[in-house]
Amino acid sequence: MSYIHIRGLEFSYVNELEEPPVVNKVLKGIDLDIEKGEFVAVLGHNGSGKSTLAKCINAINLPEKGEVVVDGLDTIQEDNLLPIRKRVGMVFQNPDNQIVATIVEEDVAFALENLGVEPSEIRRRVDEALQTVGMYEYRMHAPHKLSGGQKQRVAIAGILAMKPDCIVLDEPTAMLDPKGRNEVLKTIKMLNKEQGVTIVLITHYMEEAAQADRVVVIEGGEKIMDNVPKKVFSQVDIMRNLGLDVPQVTEIVDFLKKQGYDISNEIITEDECVEALAKLLQGRTEQ
Repeated sequence: MSYIHIRGLEFSYVNELEEPPVVNKVLKGIDLDIEKGEFVAVLGHNGSGKSTLAKCINAINLPEKGEVVVDGLDTIQEDNLLPIRKRVGMVFQNPDNQIVATIVEEDVAFALENLGVEPSEIRRRVDEALQTVGMYEYRMHAPHKLSGGQKQRVAIAGILAMKPDCIVLDEPTAMLDPKGRNEVLKTIKMLNKEQGVTIVLITHYMEEAAQADRVVVIEGGEKIMDNVPKKVFSQVDIMRNLGLDVPQVTEIVDFLKKQGYDISNEIITEDECVEALAKLLQGRTEQ
């Protein structure tokens, strides 16, 4: 069985304030497998169910039907909730909502103190986590004086200190400027490639998703695409019909292809685009 194993997952939100209560079915039979060490990006426009899916992986939401199994632990069993949350850390969109202390290192230590971890081990883990995300020199700073990208890296450090196998990030760069987004994405990629942390990234930035191992597209609570980024983003018209963008270079390539140029539609990085355009230009000069 894969590290994260999801079968037939259904989930609804119920508005008890209405009479009779209004049921809004958000997930409608999701099947998904994520292997340990993978970097998976999840795309979908607002209301598609992607954030609800993220919370199901972390056992914040429990299945209405179907199953979510993390490292062999079924989320529906109450005894498994704490072990699952030790394995799967969650980083949310707004870092201010996750920061609880007035000093950076105290914030990173907060969860460990609540779990009763030995002080010497807390010290070691906090220092290690802050060094990992490049925030060690800010350990005595006040979080509210940091930039958005720095705050989000502190939030990630707080999760890292828990030693999770997997981190689920729910649009962690949505409120950041381009510099902050780059800082956070660089940290995410480093954790995945160098430390083997399984990453599930919920995002609406296509350039971020293009750097994942796999891209999963959710629409209307159903999984409609699941493939490597090149295969997903090469389907430009389908993505647009879903109300989603593609990386800018893919748009350029799609335009050229529709103008009759012989160019691959599986180009998703700037370097690949430059190389393909150079070949096109060289071919024209040789004619």
